[in-house]
Amino acid sequence: MPDSARVVADAPPLGDAVDASSLLDTWRKIIASGNIPAGRRIDAVSRWLLITRACVFSMTLTSGLIGGLLAAASAQQPRWGLFALALLGLVVAHAANNMINDYFDTTEGVDVEGYTRTLYAPHPLFSGLISKNGLRAAIAACNLLDVAILAVLARARGWPVAAFALAGLFVSVFYVAPPLKLKHHGLGEPGVFVVWGPLMICGTYYVTAGTLPAWTWLASIPYAIVVTTVLIGKHVDKYEQDRARGIHTLPVLLGRTASLRLNQLLMIGFYVIIVALVARGVLGWGVLLVAAALPRLVEVLRAYSQPKPAAPPPGYRIWPLWFVALAFHHNRLAGALFVVGLAVNALLGL
Repeated sequence: MPDSARVVADAPPLGDAVDASSLLDTWRKIIASGNIPAGRRIDAVSRWLLITRACVFSMTLTSGLIGGLLAAASAQQPRWGLFALALLGLVVAHAANNMINDYFDTTEGVDVEGYTRTLYAPHPLFSGLISKNGLRAAIAACNLLDVAILAVLARARGWPVAAFALAGLFVSVFYVAPPLKLKHHGLGEPGVFVVWGPLMICGTYYVTAGTLPAWTWLASIPYAIVVTTVLIGKHVDKYEQDRARGIHTLPVLLGRTASLRLNQLLMIGFYVIIVALVARGVLGWGVLLVAAALPRLVEVLRAYSQPKPAAPPPGYRIWPLWFVALAFHHNRLAGALFVVGLAVNALLGL
């Protein structure tokens, strides 16, 4: 049994009396690392945070917030109720996407004992968190909820909402599902760029504002880039296993070293593009607050230029992943500062 699965299996059952602060701490640590602390109790919330991989929802929330804040700065009459509903729909869709990936990677024989996915965090099926039937039901429930949200948003804003949603669903399902299996043909990374950039950001802008000016597509590019670096980093970490299995992710196609250099260039490109967008008047100068993330960028670039350690550092929870954690470390700060900068633009009318 993989270590992550053993942690879940060995966790004591939830008793009648549970300390609220302990539960909150457990949930916080699951969201931070994707793992439940050793010896902590499994409650219903913890179980679903693990099953849905809630630790990466921050990227979806950031994309949605970017779209909403762009609308706040430019739209005549933004509708915040629709924005909130769209943001909920995006998170539910991300949860469904994560479960779909785990389901099809298991049924297609990709996720097996000893494969990276079963090592760095509890796998919903291999760790016994849920049955296959239960996982299918959860996927269906999430999609039904999203259909209901789509119906409300489409009634308010028209057919473009359905176009955004269906395009995202297409990438979500066929990322790993047959017959397309986009991830297996070097198309997973471009798909993530499109979903977390133009589809999520521009889609949320449209729902909130009711219009979709051309400049919003440009504004969606910077954060789409740093989300893509997270996936490239993950696929670099799985390079040997994916290459052996014939899974042609972008790192397998380009090579490990070239992919590491590509990720470094993309991270730098995030800042270059933001400066260019400010210089062209597409974005207000508030977004230059992202410069505060430059020290972390330098830290991550330096780590990308060094070999992966032979063993995890003390307290490191998601081994054998390494480069994805570095990319996510940069993503969280850069994305958060971008959101703050957009909020400054909206508040000051920049």
